[in-house]
Amino acid sequence: MDRPPFVRPLPDTKHMAEHYEAVRVLNDLWQMIEMQQWDKIPDLLDPAVQVRYVHTGEVMDAESYVRLNRDYPGRWHAAVHDMVGDDDRAASCTRIYDGEQTFWAASFATTRNGRITELVEVWTDAGQQPSPSRPGS
Repeated sequence: MDRPPFVRPLPDTKHMAEHYEAVRVLNDLWQMIEMQQWDKIPDLLDPAVQVRYVHTGEVMDAESYVRLNRDYPGRWHAAVHDMVGDDDRAASCTRIYDGEQTFWAASFATTRNGRITELVEVWTDAGQQPSPSRPGS
């Protein structure tokens, strides 16, 4: 049966789900952080996950990562501004804010079987000024 030229077949959603698994999982993580669903976050983390904060040198396991986010003082919000990925790797740029302060987090996730096996994050203060010695400053 011929289709009219303006009707497109549905994409292969099974292939898309497999192809963008890391994007889905990293997006789910940020949604759970925004919603403060601390008890659900471990479901997204591989039991042997390593979370590394490049800017501080900290390395955390799943429990430490959830505890750090859960116990951080104040009510913080997470707004993902950009996310890219393919297969088992995803990266996001997320604004973290509480109404007074704003931070940005670059997150790089590796996934396997629907769980994050490695998460590397770099955080920065949104009000940080460039160094006076920086060329072009």
